[in-house]
Amino acid sequence: MRLLVLLLCFLAGCLAQKPHPCSSPPLLTGALTVSTQNEKLWTYAKYLYDAIGQRIRIMELGTYENKSFNFDALLLYKEATMYEINDVNRTCTKKPLKVDFQPMGIPKDASLLGQVVLGSSTGPGQGLLVNSWMGDLPDKSGKFLSTVTEFGCIPVSSAYHTKQYGWMVTNFFNNIIGIDDPGLLNPPDFCLGAELNADSEDEPVDFFSLFLKQH
Repeated sequence: MRLLVLLLCFLAGCLAQKPHPCSSPPLLTGALTVSTQNEKLWTYAKYLYDAIGQRIRIMELGTYENKSFNFDALLLYKEATMYEINDVNRTCTKKPLKVDFQPMGIPKDASLLGQVVLGSSTGPGQGLLVNSWMGDLPDKSGKFLSTVTEFGCIPVSSAYHTKQYGWMVTNFFNNIIGIDDPGLLNPPDFCLGAELNADSEDEPVDFFSLFLKQH
């Protein structure tokens, strides 16, 4: 009984502290879904995120305007290069990546919307303490809403408004700190001879806008 009281007091103390902007772990692996307000786009993806090497791998499948698609992309920001990978045909398209890497987390200029418990706070292990924030998109084209865990700054959800799709919502799950297979963040052997398509107009801005640029 004393242990339960201590745990509840600890949780109450955490709720009383003001949250601060934070950075997500530099190495993350997990899955996510993306859906849009106008119902044109829905996708499920596995992702690998390496903030140290500034590398992101997205392997997704979904539907766009009721048509199914598969998409596999490797973004190497330090090399200013993006690879579109087709493992089935063992082909690769190499494109320029002309933007800066945007780390996951909450920017310092974001505003706190609130702190809540997902689930229940009546007992240990029954809920997850999260913080919700609002801020400007990197290109200042609009606002974003983002929710991360209080402990660890693990992404839970993110939303922002676009002219083409309306509200775009991303939900994260099965997040793991670390990367089990770092080789997935390197171009496959059949990509090494790919020539850079310098005329490409595709310029993914960050982790989220990648989904908007490809469909």
